[in-house]
Amino acid sequence: MKLLSSLSPMNQRRWAQFKANRRGYWSLWIFLVLFLVSLCAEFVANDKPLLIRFDGQFYTPIFHAYPETDFGGEFATEADYRDPYVADLIKEKGWMVWPLIPFSYRTINYDLPVPAPAPPSAVNWLGTDDQGRDVVARLLYGFRISVLFGLVLTAASSVIGVLAGAVQGFFGGWVDLAFQRFIEIWSGMPTLYLIIIMSSFIQPNFLWLLLLMLLFSWMSLVGVVRAEFLRARNLDYVRAARALGVSNAKIMFRHMLPNAMVATLTFLPFILNGSITTLTSLDFLGFGLPPGSPSLGELLAQGKSNLQAPWLGITAFMSLAIMLSLLIFVGEAVRDAFDPRKTTGGPAPGTIAPVTSEAATALPPAGGSGQ
Repeated sequence: MKLLSSLSPMNQRRWAQFKANRRGYWSLWIFLVLFLVSLCAEFVANDKPLLIRFDGQFYTPIFHAYPETDFGGEFATEADYRDPYVADLIKEKGWMVWPLIPFSYRTINYDLPVPAPAPPSAVNWLGTDDQGRDVVARLLYGFRISVLFGLVLTAASSVIGVLAGAVQGFFGGWVDLAFQRFIEIWSGMPTLYLIIIMSSFIQPNFLWLLLLMLLFSWMSLVGVVRAEFLRARNLDYVRAARALGVSNAKIMFRHMLPNAMVATLTFLPFILNGSITTLTSLDFLGFGLPPGSPSLGELLAQGKSNLQAPWLGITAFMSLAIMLSLLIFVGEAVRDAFDPRKTTGGPAPGTIAPVTSEAATALPPAGGSGQ
């Protein structure tokens, strides 16, 4: 409540409009819960115990690697806690606390009653893939990688796109014309072919894919920011600031950018959606993350290759459909929150709410009157 009370009246109204969209509001909370759970994936799905009590001492295998000899074994290598021999040694003098899902994304279940891919069971809740790895664990880790990749790519591309659009719209003229011709040429580059060519020279990983996609994804916001700056560059407050000797950088980023960010923020959930879909598509085609990495696209490819195991395709489809739908609903709520025509309750379907006095005061630039 203190945080909300510290917001400006305009931002309080926007938050109220966001909450008025119940579908988007609850979608945000559901997505945040799923994301937070995935961030703690090592504590939810792991092939190492969370805590071990052995011979009067406590051990935390998640944070430290302990040799088998520490538990009375014969080898100096890291203990395999799923090995019945090691498990019996620990049970003789203590106990173990396992995660909710006793499998990591790379753990192979060698005790399957049927050949892999195995159907859902009490041990593997959503079954296993064709290599005997638990689907729930790979889904949890794959969800985290997909969202983190999308967030980083969205943030980086937004920063570059906003800066490029701001420079174009503010200076105009030959700067705008040259930049537009460059964007037209650059946007026509075959992104997928370039990634295929690069994958023949290097092994793609998270960072390489991020840099390659960033080369082309930054253009998504240039047009929006450019239009806002072109509209505002001739307004009175900008002219007054120039007359007072305010620098171009200060006018751009202190006075004009806050107004352009309103339109930019409404696009961010949809850009995040597209970033996640891009990584999933590359993994599905085999040009994404290294083999063995947890990925929703790789799970989709396994469902395509193993039609006799429908749980693979259904799990991948449902997880992607739910995640992308949640982001779309959040994006719609954010769009409503920044729409000055909407009141807290929202207009009736098919109608446009009148512009209130509060919304009218929101129309002048957020940077002030050109001081």
